[in-house]
Amino acid sequence: MKEEDVDRAASLLVAARRNGGRLEVLPGASRPRSVAEAHAIQDAVALKLGDATGGFKAAPPALADQLRRQLDSGAPAAGARPSSPEAIRGLIFAKTLHASPAVLSSHDVPKCGVEGEIAFRFRHDLPPRATPYSREEIAEATDAHAAIEVVSSRYGAPQGFLDTLADCISNGGFVYGDGRADWQRLGFADIEVKLTVNGETIVDQAGGHPTGDPFAIVVALVEMMRPTVGVKAGQFVTCGSHTGLRYFKPGDVCRVEFEGLGAAQVTFAP
Repeated sequence: MKEEDVDRAASLLVAARRNGGRLEVLPGASRPRSVAEAHAIQDAVALKLGDATGGFKAAPPALADQLRRQLDSGAPAAGARPSSPEAIRGLIFAKTLHASPAVLSSHDVPKCGVEGEIAFRFRHDLPPRATPYSREEIAEATDAHAAIEVVSSRYGAPQGFLDTLADCISNGGFVYGDGRADWQRLGFADIEVKLTVNGETIVDQAGGHPTGDPFAIVVALVEMMRPTVGVKAGQFVTCGSHTGLRYFKPGDVCRVEFEGLGAAQVTFAP
């Protein structure tokens, strides 16, 4: 993909973010044909917005391939597909991070999509280096948080994997609860999670994460970033939904609570 094609794609996505419009599709040569090109479009969007990276969505190769198959089924594919599964990341911009309880305008995130997740925040930098970071090193550098990922696409209709990846995997916002440093005492595979909307329980279950090990996604993200810029203190990694993706409406108050970890809450203002 030529630099001008990356720039055109990023300009269209930035315009959609700023004016609330929805793209039909990225045009022609501006559609990504690889994970690397989709990541390059994300990075160009960040530069045009002038916003820092506050966090990441991430998926190791197996989960990324699962997402690819899901999104490419019945959606317009961009052409080429990854020849083998690759880890992916979606930028979460600093201006879209909100401490709980948060109020978000439904004009900015009109679909009011919610996923209850466990996220991790880095207490200090893990800079680039030649050798991988161990799981233990990464664990010692992170706090765990109950979180809500707010889902909102810049497209008007569902898109394939690579187009969705270019749009930061449809991230619209991120709400986080208080952090816990001793999170390793918790069993995330079967942690109790409850999602309520306007006080009504929608989800009440044990576990629900697609792999049972959300922290493995943090390890995959750190390894992905290690050869280039590393990760910075204060950045989040949100690690996959325990509640599934659910859509609500303006005026709704959504709260997710993980037993022993805490809660996060978002209100969608009309």
